[in-house]
Amino acid sequence: MQSLSVVLLQGDSGVAKFLVSALSRSFSSIHQVNSLGELRSSIAKHRARVAILDMEAASISDVERLTHDFPGASIVCTHRLADEEMWAAALSAGAAEVCPPSDTRCIIRAALGTATGSHPAAA
Repeated sequence: MQSLSVVLLQGDSGVAKFLVSALSRSFSSIHQVNSLGELRSSIAKHRARVAILDMEAASISDVERLTHDFPGASIVCTHRLADEEMWAAALSAGAAEVCPPSDTRCIIRAALGTATGSHPAAA
């Protein structure tokens, strides 16, 4: 289990609960937040190495700002639709990976890989 902090912003409360449970098997510190402002505060407060961001709660420019303002944190984005154009834009904006929220393996692999400095393969 990694002792690194993870911050999670997920718009769907059921998906958020599911992801917190799945992430708790790999990370000891998971902080669920309800807004982009809380995400930013929580990354700073907990010195989070990974932020998991629901793209339905943020924009591509938000991803750019997060990667700029928190260069030590990796941004793993989730989006429920396979929108290749949006996914490519998120990666270009600095996201480490984009995964469907139901694909916990992809999310955990991306979170673990980016937190430890290795880069996961695209899903």
